Amino acid sequence: MIVRPRPGPFAILFTLHGSILPQVAPKILFVTLVACLVVAAEQHLPDLLALHAGVAPFTLVGLALSIFLSFRNNACYERWWEARKQWGLLVVAVRGLARTTLALLPEPEQAARRRRVLRRLAGFAHALHAALRSADPRAAAAPWLPEDEAAALAARPDPADAVLRALAADLGEACRAGAISDVLYGVFEAKLAALSEIQAACERIKGTPLPFAYTLLIYRTSWLYCALLPFGLATSLGWMTPLVTALVAYTFFGLDALGDELEEPFGLEANDLPLNALLQTVDGIVLDALGEPVPQSVRPERFLLQ
Repeated sequence: MIVRPRPGPFAILFTLHGSILPQVAPKILFVTLVACLVVAAEQHLPDLLALHAGVAPFTLVGLALSIFLSFRNNACYERWWEARKQWGLLVVAVRGLARTTLALLPEPEQAARRRRVLRRLAGFAHALHAALRSADPRAAAAPWLPEDEAAALAARPDPADAVLRALAADLGEACRAGAISDVLYGVFEAKLAALSEIQAACERIKGTPLPFAYTLLIYRTSWLYCALLPFGLATSLGWMTPLVTALVAYTFFGLDALGDELEEPFGLEANDLPLNALLQTVDGIVLDALGEPVPQSVRPERFLLQ
């Protein structure tokens, strides 16, 4: 995610880091070249290429295309914002569960269980982070878990849920042994259920993309509109046609590409969520509760926070 102060009015015109322009530049150059060829043909071969369509048809098509782009980008941003809210809830849930663990398992004889509970929280977050970024969740969670649990993850289809299950089993054993009451176990279980809901919401976002028909429709229509636009502008604008076409192409192709980034909020693009920084926040909460040194927060590199 790009994290930077807003540049000045001059610098913002030439800022490329975090911009969508490098991705859409080849498309813009192509339609600009087409516009140049159309204008040259219209001026030097008027009998061969008589252009009388005008801009009225393109106004209607452009309006419809704008509506489709607006709908798709709003839907993509909603996915991005929902993902950010879920990871914010994850930080809140981990912070609350860490605080509850320290308060309800304070006795010295519960120190080992308290340490396991806290480290499993970090293991869960690392497993979820890895799964959302298509990495190995078992390897990500293993350093935070007891050796036997880490080895058992290889046979589990959902490592993040397996960590929560082991955490609940440990607390259930404490309840049966009388170390905590059933009421206190219910407090823990409610917080574990909140973590499970966050995992399910993140998996829903990752596993349910926008209908492909929307992407296909907008992609095809944007290309056809920008490629045919010079035929409607060449007669009236002359050699200003390539410039106008490039500006329109930058808007339509840029919104389409930005929607592609926001649609997958857990990726590694410049405008995706900074999951590494959020994960380190969780690590800091757990390590602080364990009384261990907390690493320095992740800082943006060239305004990019991963």
